[in-house]
Amino acid sequence: MSSGADLFVVCKTCGSEVSPYITECPYCGSRLRKRAPKIDRGGGPRERRFLRAPRQRPSLGRLRRGELPGIRVESRPYVAIAAVILSIGASIAVQTSSVSTADLAIVGKPTGHWWHVATAPFVYLNTGYALVGLLTIALFGWLLERRHGHLATAVIFLAGGAGGMALAAVAESFPVAAGGNGAALALLCAWAVPDLIERRRGGETESDLLGALVIAVVVALIPLAAQEADWLAAAGGAAIGLFSGLALMLARRG
Repeated sequence: MSSGADLFVVCKTCGSEVSPYITECPYCGSRLRKRAPKIDRGGGPRERRFLRAPRQRPSLGRLRRGELPGIRVESRPYVAIAAVILSIGASIAVQTSSVSTADLAIVGKPTGHWWHVATAPFVYLNTGYALVGLLTIALFGWLLERRHGHLATAVIFLAGGAGGMALAAVAESFPVAAGGNGAALALLCAWAVPDLIERRRGGETESDLLGALVIAVVVALIPLAAQEADWLAAAGGAAIGLFSGLALMLARRG
């Protein structure tokens, strides 16, 4: 087998000029070589290529509590979740007659049973009332926890709910009160106070105060549809929420 400037080779059997990149002669079928030569596509020596691992983009780790002053670490709204779960559990217990309504809610003067003012905000006898109240508590409880933390939210929820119930129990001759309308308005008002003051000063906020106002009106008018939703309980909770929101704002600035 001979070559001619690497352009062809000559078959030893039939003498035909054939391509140097084939293993058998196409004219006589004689075997020219065992393997076809490798084709150098780049005209130079091949470089071995290695697969590179994908480059990872640098990312910040999770912010730890107290790492940056003035920035609160995002956390789950445990207080809002607990309030909703406890309310659902207490309401189911009352609706299924596992617990008497009079054992948890306020039915008449709670003489000797003043702890009812703390349990009554968790009891709902009306489905619509429960839906509106618990959604409001979940939403504004979550917003308030993001801003002020778990402890402040829990205190405002309990103070607004129990305080409103206590006002109704003292002021009315035969109070019938249950549900968290006072607690819901307390959370809503406490959250809205800083933004209301900022808007009054001519500043801008990202909050939807108009939406909050609509929700507040709906919660305040629940007594028209649910007998156990007390007007005074709602008013007392709203007042406690306004006072708490103002106190938290002043404490935060101080």
